[in-house]
Amino acid sequence: MKKRLAEQLVRSLAGQFPVVLILGPRQCGKTTLARSFLAGTYFDLERPSDYEVFAGDPVFAIRRLKGPILLDEAQVLPSLFSVLRSVVDEDRGRNGRFYLLGSVNPSLVRQVSESLAGRVGVVELTPFLVPEVANAIDLHDVWLRGGYPTACLDSNSERRTRWLEEYLRALVQRDLAGFGLQTTPPEMRRFMGMLAHVHGNLLNASELGRSLGVTYHTVNRHLDILEGHYLVRRLQPWYANLGKRLVKAPKLYLRDSGVLHYLLGVRTERDLLQSPRRGASWEGLLVEQVIALEQLARAGSQFWFYRTRAGAEVDLVVDRGEERIGLEFKCASSVGHADASGLKAALADNVIHRAILVYAGPRQYPLDDRIEVVPAQELLGHYATISGVAHEV
Repeated sequence: MKKRLAEQLVRSLAGQFPVVLILGPRQCGKTTLARSFLAGTYFDLERPSDYEVFAGDPVFAIRRLKGPILLDEAQVLPSLFSVLRSVVDEDRGRNGRFYLLGSVNPSLVRQVSESLAGRVGVVELTPFLVPEVANAIDLHDVWLRGGYPTACLDSNSERRTRWLEEYLRALVQRDLAGFGLQTTPPEMRRFMGMLAHVHGNLLNASELGRSLGVTYHTVNRHLDILEGHYLVRRLQPWYANLGKRLVKAPKLYLRDSGVLHYLLGVRTERDLLQSPRRGASWEGLLVEQVIALEQLARAGSQFWFYRTRAGAEVDLVVDRGEERIGLEFKCASSVGHADASGLKAALADNVIHRAILVYAGPRQYPLDDRIEVVPAQELLGHYATISGVAHEV
């Protein structure tokens, strides 16, 4: 079993809050994480027998159970949240009493925010991060296969493809259908295929809508739901009064590179090397990895990209409030000053204070006094040190 970096954050929040909520997509390892180190009584609320324990009289059930309680797929029983609030408020000094695990972000976050505000710490668990599997596979394997544990650790491309196919089919037919999408599973599958081909580009909802024969409002509604299920990310642009015309549309990414490659028909390393979407895929992988590592390392960071109408661009801006770090991701074995033009423009405009040019080569070195060239493997493996976080992730 792979040790997850999120374990440290779960432990920390359990010492601060009565309730800890672990969110993440289905099959990313939430249950495995929780049961690997949390002592307590576990219930899967999608299992009828476990559901019945709490469905009739949840107050009675909670009072009878001793020690921490782990409630998996907690969103299926929303009445629990008000009960937990009342139980927690009886003894606010006892932390780490309840652990809620959930896959369906839109409903679960709303229910928690309404009932447990101020009483809950939230952890977003992603599929595997590169440092978590570094002893078994390398960065390029994670890039090709994605981070979902079943696919990530399987070297057989046919089995991975079959698993991803079934995963997406079940997700569309089970989870997405429950959110009132006025579309059929084949239409949603087509929509996701279209998203794969614009991965890493500025979002143009009107253009996508015309291709699908729907309005841009419908496209944005679809994206809201896919984003809430951790399938896509809309990375927002950095806004500031710089006297420049800045791009205002978000960039769109499919969050898992394995899902992206499945939708693009990329099955093997050779397919990936020959794919015209290779650079965008590399960029998306590193955007997701860096955001996840930053969120585990420190609270409150925000994430943007920077692009002017003139074409200056920085792939990711990590905004820590007191400092902004710009990262540019290049899918190349060597880089030079031309590859850092967007970083230089952002430094000159004071959009960022430090810059990192991340590439696929082996050496780390300064490009100049404010721009560091860092191999992707090094950045992810030693993120806390390279990015200036005070403690190791």
